[in-house]
Amino acid sequence: MISSRASGVDGRRPPAMRRCWLFLPGADRRALISASGSGADVLIQELEDFTPPEQRPEARAMAGEVFSAWRAAGIVAAVRINPLETEGRADLAAVMQGRPDIVLMSKVAEPSQVAMLEKEVEEFEQRFDIPAGSTELAPNIESARGIMQTYAIAKASQRVTALLGSTEDMAADLGAPRSKQAIELSYARQRLHLECTAADVLSVDCPYTFADLGGAEADARFAR
Repeated sequence: MISSRASGVDGRRPPAMRRCWLFLPGADRRALISASGSGADVLIQELEDFTPPEQRPEARAMAGEVFSAWRAAGIVAAVRINPLETEGRADLAAVMQGRPDIVLMSKVAEPSQVAMLEKEVEEFEQRFDIPAGSTELAPNIESARGIMQTYAIAKASQRVTALLGSTEDMAADLGAPRSKQAIELSYARQRLHLECTAADVLSVDCPYTFADLGGAEADARFAR
């Protein structure tokens, strides 16, 4: 079951109130610490695309300090790890010591990936004396295959409280030119939301990846 901590009883902001999720470069300490004043509901130490492989050991080592600072500011502390098939286990072995509220994992396309992630997280909760079941999971859907299995992925673990969509990887998987208007992603975004709603988990719309504040606002309003 999802623990009381995951439902917000212990002060963690409940899923329905997590409106802004901000990804941050995993090895940039200054950016990570200063993000506490950003106003985001969820801060994410990003260990995949935003962190070159050679910087990942450094990023993992600062996770505990970063998560503590975010929680002290009343922000949900999250981390995005690489797939377990690549560096995900090494990511977890380090960052779980910092007790992240949510573990996101990139490139999820099969329910079995979530089941395996749940097993790994359970083992680290036991190893580091973290309350059992307190770590939430938020799989990242980044392919057509993942979109087709969104409901099953959401139901693969009771720890799953949200699913996140994708922009660049999704467009690439579809073989579609990427545009600011994101017309090529419309169906994927809508289907993600529909299947998350059916599964009773939060759908987190795909990130806006252009350096354009006006465009970001317009895209957020469209998503809403």
